[in-house]
Amino acid sequence: MNRRKPFVALLCAVFAALMNLNASAQESVTPAAQDEVQPTTVRFYAWAGSAEVNAYIQWASRELAESNRINLHHVKVADISEAVALVLANSAGESDAVDLLWINGENFAALKNANRLVGGLEAKVPNSRLIRSDLDWHVDFGTAVEGFELPWGIAQLQLIMHTKHVAPEQTVVTPQALLELAKGSPGRFSYPKPPSFHGTSWLKALAFQLTDNPAILTQPAEPAIIDEVLRPLWDYLDRLHPYLWHQGTEFPISAGRQRQLFNQGVVDNTVTFNPNEVRALQLQRKLAPDARSLSIGARALTNFHYLAVPRASRRQHGALEVINFLLSPRAQARKADPQGWADPSVIRLPQRDLESPDPLVASHPEPHVSWNAVLEQQWLARYQR
Repeated sequence: MNRRKPFVALLCAVFAALMNLNASAQESVTPAAQDEVQPTTVRFYAWAGSAEVNAYIQWASRELAESNRINLHHVKVADISEAVALVLANSAGESDAVDLLWINGENFAALKNANRLVGGLEAKVPNSRLIRSDLDWHVDFGTAVEGFELPWGIAQLQLIMHTKHVAPEQTVVTPQALLELAKGSPGRFSYPKPPSFHGTSWLKALAFQLTDNPAILTQPAEPAIIDEVLRPLWDYLDRLHPYLWHQGTEFPISAGRQRQLFNQGVVDNTVTFNPNEVRALQLQRKLAPDARSLSIGARALTNFHYLAVPRASRRQHGALEVINFLLSPRAQARKADPQGWADPSVIRLPQRDLESPDPLVASHPEPHVSWNAVLEQQWLARYQR
């Protein structure tokens, strides 16, 4: 019995030491654990020009608050360049007002080139593996994505027309066919005025269709080639404009305004960057029931809207959780719902989540971002003197 006392004493000593170690560990770990379960506010800077988009983000905010303890705050902007200016001004990291951005094109290029974005997003966002492999999203307006943003929606420029102008099976209208339609119905066609987003997109889509070398548009706009590349576009518009609404001397200020003119019967066409939009608006009784969407040429101008996280954000983990949720099947199916936003999914959804087939048609990419300013400046100089 006496020989066991040292062993028992040793056990007691070890137990006491473990208890003390556990107590000290609790003192250091508990506050951090408590911090982790506190709701994280993620400030999401996103365009707010659509009631359907705003409603979708509100839905996502409620879902994230319940399941992820994230307070997603939609900072509503008319143009995301407002948020980009904030991030670019933050040269020393003294401000972290922006946690998450809805972004693409020129704005992405500016932030990537300034090294203001978190990289490696595909490895940090598990649901990125669900993104459709057939989507060519790795180049954004001529700028390589390289892990600094992830797509969460798809845009394709399509023409909306009344069925009186198209055959039942028709899905494409070529530039030449559109010119003939305009000649046959003078004053009934138009397009949004550049440099509005849809107006400039209209110019880019036509430039791709009319040039002999469309691949050159994916390269930077070098002064030596600009006139040659764009000459077919300006020649075409010179022939088209006399047959447009107001003989091409006046244009709808936006796609929204042209939609109003279309619904009022003033013009016979409008445009959309959402291939689901015709069906969605008809279900919502916001568009004429005989409206149809068609690709301008055999391939449609296509781009993606992306999500990106500024490096200066102190809530990067929360922002990544938001991206992961927005790429989930539930969130993507909700976004594609024709009764809501109707924005096409970037992941392959189960058929039970879809009420219609894939609305996307064959595509071509956006021109290099440098062509935007060239097209806008030359259009204004030629047609708005």
